[in-house]
Amino acid sequence: MKNFNYTISKSRNTISYYNEVPHIIKYMGSKRNIMDFVIEGINKCYTGGQIVDLFAGSGVLSGALRDQVPVLSNDIQRYSAILSNTYLGSYDWSSYPNILNEIVSIATNKVEEIKKTYPELNYVYHSDLTLEQFNNIEKEQQQLFEYDFSDIKYHLFIKNYSGTYWSFEQCLWIDVIRSIAEEYKNTNIFNLIIACLMFAMSYNSQSTGHYAQYRDANTESSMKDILIYRKKNILPYFIRKFEELQQQLGQHNHTHSVVSMDYLDCLDIIAPNSTVYADPPYCFVHYSRFYHALETLVRYDYPEVKYKGRYRTDRHQSPFCIRTKVKNAFQLMFEKVSIKQSNLVLSYSDTGMIELDEIISLAKEVFGIKYEIDFLLEDYSHSTMGRKKDRNREVIEGLILIKLI
Repeated sequence: MKNFNYTISKSRNTISYYNEVPHIIKYMGSKRNIMDFVIEGINKCYTGGQIVDLFAGSGVLSGALRDQVPVLSNDIQRYSAILSNTYLGSYDWSSYPNILNEIVSIATNKVEEIKKTYPELNYVYHSDLTLEQFNNIEKEQQQLFEYDFSDIKYHLFIKNYSGTYWSFEQCLWIDVIRSIAEEYKNTNIFNLIIACLMFAMSYNSQSTGHYAQYRDANTESSMKDILIYRKKNILPYFIRKFEELQQQLGQHNHTHSVVSMDYLDCLDIIAPNSTVYADPPYCFVHYSRFYHALETLVRYDYPEVKYKGRYRTDRHQSPFCIRTKVKNAFQLMFEKVSIKQSNLVLSYSDTGMIELDEIISLAKEVFGIKYEIDFLLEDYSHSTMGRKKDRNREVIEGLILIKLI
């Protein structure tokens, strides 16, 4: 990488990083493990005011900053807004003294009622199943896609996803807990319930940590591995995460905002003199393919789904994942930040769709002499979320620091 000789002095407004940010979902490209590096870069540009997390993803930056500075969290995917709202919410738990017990009690009763209504939908995963028997149980559940569940208001997951990433039993609990969240729609508890459900879904799913595609049992070995996840229960994972968030997330006095917008539209609404942290996608694979099930959980809009992965047909396609559009996507972002006279901390990798040198050259052209530009580099083991050949890939993570003089 070329040596651009720019320097940035450290701001007097210093942000700290606390390692106890609660973990919620498995997320490809999460900066959790290098958050101290990200905070170091933000500190070099931050001069006060609002920090804008432009591509919030798992929302972990919101978790790190919630008690320190005002945050505007944005991501075009609505599941990200749930995660950021969970981290940024201010919780007066004395107003909900028995809330978890109430949720568990209501959910348990609803599940039992539905099981009584549909006694024929009983799928038992015995440890001594043959491969053929196991796959027959899976196929029976997958065929529920054609089943009439109109008597149940919340039936999206049992209909669309039984026998795929989750079993019918797991999908039933997902639908029921999601229905209970609606009763808290206008409170922070709504976001927290769905976030805890996302956690349970993530650790009960038989896929590799995302939802690009579920696994088939082609061998005895793969069947036994999938069977481990089929025997898991949604509720204990939900309870565990809810209790943890109750302990770690309390009240605060900061004014935070969360939006679900295209990144350019978000930059139109930021306050002048903000500090923008941008962590756009690096590769050709769209995040909407990996986390479509979470998006559907949040929207709960009974979308048209297709293909083996049961993908939404309206999945977002990011210009940062398209080689012919990525350079222009960066240029438009730089122009919007410059117009707002704001600072920018940009995360990008040496394995991205465009070279780091080219990004820096473009930044020089757009921001001009009114800005100082520097960069930080760090070696990073990036999780590929289950690829067989390279489950962890060694990359160089770059922070391009662009600060108004």
